[in-house]
Amino acid sequence: MALNQKEIPMAVSAYVLIRVEADKTKTAFEGLSKLKEVKSAHTVTGPFDIILLVEARNLHELGEVILSKIRATDGVSRTMTCVTVEKG
Repeated sequence: MALNQKEIPMAVSAYVLIRVEADKTKTAFEGLSKLKEVKSAHTVTGPFDIILLVEARNLHELGEVILSKIRATDGVSRTMTCVTVEKG
């Protein structure tokens, strides 16, 4: 019997590092924080402006969240995704 990917609980998590246009950090952060797939969100210093912890059912769904929701957010200029491999 094949597994239906939509029935599997959140199986993939990733940290998404986001670079934002200078004057749009606050509004981008507010919008991104409200996404249901985002489990935590932080503004940070350094080469990136925002770091999100994102959870999805599978890699395909993770990609859809990043492409359709995160990268489509006004002000987001670049993302780097780090998929987790072990949780402690």
